[in-house]
Amino acid sequence: MPSVTDLIDRLESDAAADRPDDATPDVGVIMGSDSDLDTMQGAFDALDALGFSEQTDHADPPEGRFSYESYVVSAHRTPDLMYAYAETAEDRGLDVVIAGAGGKSADLPNMTASIAFPLPVIGVPVQEKSVDSVIGMPTGAPITAVDAGKSYNAALSAAQILAREYPEVRKRLEELHDERREGVGDVSAALHDLGVEKFRQR
Repeated sequence: MPSVTDLIDRLESDAAADRPDDATPDVGVIMGSDSDLDTMQGAFDALDALGFSEQTDHADPPEGRFSYESYVVSAHRTPDLMYAYAETAEDRGLDVVIAGAGGKSADLPNMTASIAFPLPVIGVPVQEKSVDSVIGMPTGAPITAVDAGKSYNAALSAAQILAREYPEVRKRLEELHDERREGVGDVSAALHDLGVEKFRQR
């Protein structure tokens, strides 16, 4: 298994490779611990629904134009990895980072935002008690954040940022929005037409 030093070397090597935009991930998804994975799964679900592919090797990009990467990066246990990730993010081709962290000292999102500036970072408080830590940035050190556990929304926000430059992403966002809208209509009609008890028994 790669050591933390190996991961840092990998990030720095990817940053130095100067690959074209279509060969690098567009969105980075990081979390403070693998115990955050269940909460952060929403981000992966949203990106998958928008047609993004997961990129696990910078030297071997997936076929789709838009992709994302994922790492565990602890602000407290591996600060050197956090610095390397944030410092190389833009050079590695990322356009936006989604960072999730839990606990009362959920420092990964805001530290990443400070180091990666001006690259946009969207913070995800993994737990309710993490909200104040994630959003508590001083004036002049911006971060965008979603409510506790709302990593799905974080990924939609990341796609909205990309949609300003890429019409294809905008189209996918609009299509996903329309699908969700029609889904509400289908449920509403079924509830009304079947009645509450039959609806529950579907």
